[in-house]
Amino acid sequence: MILEMKVPSPGESITEVEIAQWLVVDGDYVEKDQAIAEVDSDKATLELPAEVSGTVTLKAEEGDAVEVGQVVCLIDTEGTPEAGSKPAVADTKTAATATEVTPVAAADDNYAAGSASPAAKKIIAEKGLDIETLMGTGRNGRITKEDAVNAVPSMGTAPVGSKRGEERKKLSMLRRKVAERLVAVKNETAMLTTFNEADMAPIFALRKKYKEKFAEKHGVNLGFMSFFTKAVVRALKMYPDVNSMIDGDYKIAYDYCDISVAVSGPKGLMVPVVRSAEQMSFKEIEQEIKRLAIRAREGQITVDDMTGGTFTISNGGVFGSMLSTPIINPPQSGILGMHNIIERPVAIDGKVEIRPMMYLALSYDHRIIDGKESVGFLVAIKEALESPEEFLMDNDLTAALEL
Repeated sequence: MILEMKVPSPGESITEVEIAQWLVVDGDYVEKDQAIAEVDSDKATLELPAEVSGTVTLKAEEGDAVEVGQVVCLIDTEGTPEAGSKPAVADTKTAATATEVTPVAAADDNYAAGSASPAAKKIIAEKGLDIETLMGTGRNGRITKEDAVNAVPSMGTAPVGSKRGEERKKLSMLRRKVAERLVAVKNETAMLTTFNEADMAPIFALRKKYKEKFAEKHGVNLGFMSFFTKAVVRALKMYPDVNSMIDGDYKIAYDYCDISVAVSGPKGLMVPVVRSAEQMSFKEIEQEIKRLAIRAREGQITVDDMTGGTFTISNGGVFGSMLSTPIINPPQSGILGMHNIIERPVAIDGKVEIRPMMYLALSYDHRIIDGKESVGFLVAIKEALESPEEFLMDNDLTAALEL
């Protein structure tokens, strides 16, 4: 029996995916539930498992965009492991020779070498290319539209004897979607960024005193993210406009705090969501962030993990960033940027002291959040980080950390 494997729906509103990588080749024998391909949607990379055991025949190429429900391979359930085999690899030299074509100009062809079609000329002008440096593959060396599309701008003359290479690689669907969304944010929102700084000494002291006991009891480290998440939740309750979104002519406000946390994964930046963070303890926040970070690193993040979110926290400090202007994660209205912690001299009660300081950046949509709310929100973050026992732990540290 021949089974048609179709692209399943990876999530609501997604109608198309891209074949990122085939994990098998034509003729391979696959077991049921074996991963046979990786597919990219505009939100995540997912594995495509075999629905039955048998011999596989591929019906799509890597890089192909395929619609949800489209047949991408066939599985012959009567195939056996012994019968399954990989196609022989053709001799590279022979294959290259066989595909070489020597263009022969027609006697009446009046195209001049180096001339370009109208479509090619338009692309050449848009890309700022030098037409004299392009090699045409059309008749008599005419530059075609495809030649212009594939051409890249000259990088200058290389030094004599040097070897310089380049790689042309198509962006994944996820990366293309991220790029599209980031440009849309800049064009469609009135984004501004306000800055402040926080003295992290009180949190340093708490972590130094309790981190071993916390890790021993709860199995996770007492990190900075739980303090920041708690501080953000408190500030969102004080300034609810920051926890709202624009939908056409309407403002949608939320009475819960789903906090998106930017994490780095093998496929690039992922933004999974810590849901109902306002109901979580320090322990629960650390456990959930650890779970999501592991899933991101292992490529197991799903569309549902990244769907929603009412506010985002981005920690560029782990990579050494001193200061940045984070871009809003649409359709949210605000994002908090954390940065590296540097010991700097600051004035404390009229005296200069060395303190671990962190710059904070809040990017916000000015269409819905006024300057007063944005500044007040960031000040609320600052005061919570500088007095965590009072503002985040109700002056009961043992109960807050469940020690």
